[in-house]
Order: sequence, then structure tokens, then C-alpha cells
Amino acid sequence: MVPQGYVLGPREGEHLILRGGDIFINVDPLKGSNGLTTGTQQIPVGIGIPIHRHFDMDEAFYVIEGSGSLILDDVRYPIGKGVSIFIPMNSWHGFENASYELVLLWTVAPAGLERFFREIATRPGVSPTQRSKKQLNEIASKYGTEFK
Repeated sequence: MVPQGYVLGPREGEHLILRGGDIFINVDPLKGSNGLTTGTQQIPVGIGIPIHRHFDMDEAFYVIEGSGSLILDDVRYPIGKGVSIFIPMNSWHGFENASYELVLLWTVAPAGLERFFREIATRPGVSPTQRSKKQLNEIASKYGTEFK
């Protein structure tokens, strides 16, 4: 089957909630893209993204809104609207946003991160599951990801 192109508007795509923020998976193998996955992620003030790495995926981000810090291999970089970020596979990275909400466009190649999000996030209206760091790493390991 030949994949078909499509266009999604704001807040369209597969909607998940993670740590109080919206995730929209926009491009992935379920929609015809076998080589990469793309989505957006809202990170509420003070929540951040814990430091982690992906063993088999390169990752790129574009900051749509907000500001904060990227931690990349133990170096802190200020980030804000309009910043582009590349994270090569196996690089430790995370985000902090003490004062402002962040909204990120992310792309991973090859695809796979969407399956991790589907397992740890919830659908709108569903209560989140609390997990220990050990439980989170057990899930993450299935998808080639590890949290520090």
C-alpha cells in the first residue's frame, strides 16, 4: 500500500496527556510513515522532561512556544521560541522550564517513540498512572530508551 499524504490542523492528530501536558502524534507508522514519527508536546510550567537517551533514534526539536533550558550531555543550553535542536542517538538530554510553558515540535527517526508515549501517557479524561523511576525505565527499555 502506498502511503497517502495528509494535512492536520492545530490540535489534530492522536491526542495523549503526559504529566499534565498535551501530546499530539501527527506522523507515525499507523498513518503511513515507516521512517519517522512527528508530534507536538506541551510541557507545563515546572514539569520539564527528565534526562534520558534513545539508543536507536535520532531526535530533533523545534521550540514552538515558551522558554527554558535543554540539558544535552551535561551541558545546559538556554532555549526559546524558534530554536532548533538536534539530539543524536545515545545522547543524554532533558528539558527544564521553571517559569514558562514549553511547546515543542519533535521528530524521531526511525519511528518508535510514539509506542512509548502510547504506553506511558493517557487519553484525555483518563486519570494518569503514577510510576516509579524503575517502572518507567522498565517500560522505556522496551522502546530503546533509558532515564538517568
